[in-house]
Parts: sequence; C-alpha cells; structure tokens
Amino acid sequence: MTRNIVLVDPLPRTLDLIMKPDVRRRLENLGELVISEDRQMPAEQVDALLPETVLIFGQTDMPRERLDRAPKLKAIINVESNFMPNIDYQACVERGIWVITPASAFASPVAEAALGMAIDLARGITRADREFRAGSEEYGLAGNDGVFRFAGASVGIIGFGDLGRQLRDLIRPFKNMVRVFDPWLPSEVIERLDCVPCGLDETLSESQVVFVFASVTSENEGFIGRREFQLMKPGAAFLLMSRAAVVDFPAMLEAVKSGHIIAATDVFPEEPVAADDPVRELPGLLLSAHRTGGTRDAFYELGTMAVADAELIMKGLPPQLCRRADPATASRLRSKPVSVS
Repeated sequence: MTRNIVLVDPLPRTLDLIMKPDVRRRLENLGELVISEDRQMPAEQVDALLPETVLIFGQTDMPRERLDRAPKLKAIINVESNFMPNIDYQACVERGIWVITPASAFASPVAEAALGMAIDLARGITRADREFRAGSEEYGLAGNDGVFRFAGASVGIIGFGDLGRQLRDLIRPFKNMVRVFDPWLPSEVIERLDCVPCGLDETLSESQVVFVFASVTSENEGFIGRREFQLMKPGAAFLLMSRAAVVDFPAMLEAVKSGHIIAATDVFPEEPVAADDPVRELPGLLLSAHRTGGTRDAFYELGTMAVADAELIMKGLPPQLCRRADPATASRLRSKPVSVS
C-alpha cells in the first residue's frame, strides 16, 4: 500500500511549540506523520522512511545520496529557521524539491524589540531606572546628560533582509535619515524603501544609531571590528540584533568600555552566557538573552506559515509565505544552529 510520509524531525522545535491544534490538524491531513521530537530522528529510521516521504519538517541531513532515495519528496521545511550546510541545495533545485523556511515569522518581534532597545539607549531609560533604585538619580536636565532623541536621529541599517525592512517600516514616524549597507542587494531595492544605499564605512560614520541585522556568511565573520567601531560617532548607539559572529565581539565590548559608543546586544558568541562573564557588569551595554524574536505568537506563526506553504506545495503550487533556499546564498551562510527555543 502506498504511503505519504510526513517526516517530522524539528528539534530544537516541537510541534506543540510551533502549532496550535487546528494547524496541527491541517498538517495531519497532508500525510502520515512520523515524529521524533525528543531527539534527532535516527539515521536508520530516516533512511527507511525516505522512499515514501513527501515532506520533511525539520533540519534532517539530506545529502545528494539521500535525496536519490526520496523520489516522492516535494519539500524540506526548515522550522529551525537557519539554512545549514547539511542539505545539497543544488540537488534539491535539480529535482524540484522546495527547501524553505518560515524565518520571517521572527522579523516583526525582533524589529519591535530593536526599536525599543534603541530608544532605551538614546534616552537612557533603564539606566535611569537603575540609578533611581540605587538612590543616585538626577532630575530634569541633569538626568539627561549624554542622551539624545531617537526621533530625527540618523540611522544606519546593516543587513536589509526581513528584519531590516521591518525595522525600516517601524521607524517611519520618527522621520530618520536611513542609510543601508547590504552588499547582496542592488541600490534600487534599498532606494524603493526610502533609504540611501551606502558603503559600510559611511553607514557607520554618519549614523547616530546603527542596527545590525546581517546574517553570518563565509565572507563576513567578524567584519565589524576595532577599525569599524572607531569610525562611529562618539556616543553613537550600536545594536547587534542578528548573529554575534558578524562582529569582533571583544572589539565591541572594548568600544563600549572606553565610552566611545553605547550598545545593545541580543546575541552572544556562546549561549547561554556564563554566570561570571564580565559582559554582565559592563556599563553602557544593554543586554538581552536572545529573546527578541522568541515570542509565543512568533513561534505559532512559524508553524502556520510552514503548513500553509506545505499545503500549496502538495497541490503542485509554489510556496507564498516562506523564504526559499537559494544554492548561491545558502552555501555561504554560517549561522550556528539554534539550541534553545
């Protein structure tokens, strides 16, 4: 008897994390679910299921030799949200297999948090709260020493994918001049969103607030280092919202410690951060525990987008909500796998 297997291998996600009951029922209508949530699905189980598998939800290793044994496979849907080098993307294109991710589900909450953190840095909101609790607060103008208004401040965005574009939409009411550095985009795309395409040096040196949303690639690890931080205006705000590896992290901390810039980060070279890491005590640095995108609604949106596109694919139609892995770009990405949800 012919089976249509939906192989569910979603760690570090679980179906309960990313799908409401009604969305899970829609998934169940697409085929016979075979699920491994407490561990990565064992290789021998994957190999046994491949001949009847039509969809894979997860980050299962799929080199060319496995794809050769999966004649019915229509899509690999990466619900971890990073394209990793464990799939032969070119072979998938040749076979008409969609490799997609609903990662843009995180764009809106990350952008919202980034804006909040930028206003905090500009106005010294949480710093003032700590001073008040310590009994060292100052009132009125004296309490605003070193602050600036986010409204009208020059903004730089490094990396203009889903996250950067969401942020650009959110800050429109603040009437900022926005410079964008993204070497993967033509100027026309940037200009159509009312931004000015610029080189990295100009984006850093001319912006009062810099947001970093860039993915890690084989070409850009640590590309914002000591020289780049020195280009920034004294007192400028730097917000690292994407991946820690795109900056020289010690150089960023050095720039903050010296008082040259203030900064915020949602990501760190190693997570969880050690309890005794000195980063916890550094004034001028706003800390967030890789939580800006991980809202309850965002995780449910992952599942909704994934299932909706899977339904289209099973009808022979192209996906409309998720981002497709392009071999030319996916092969350059170097993001670490997500270990916590």
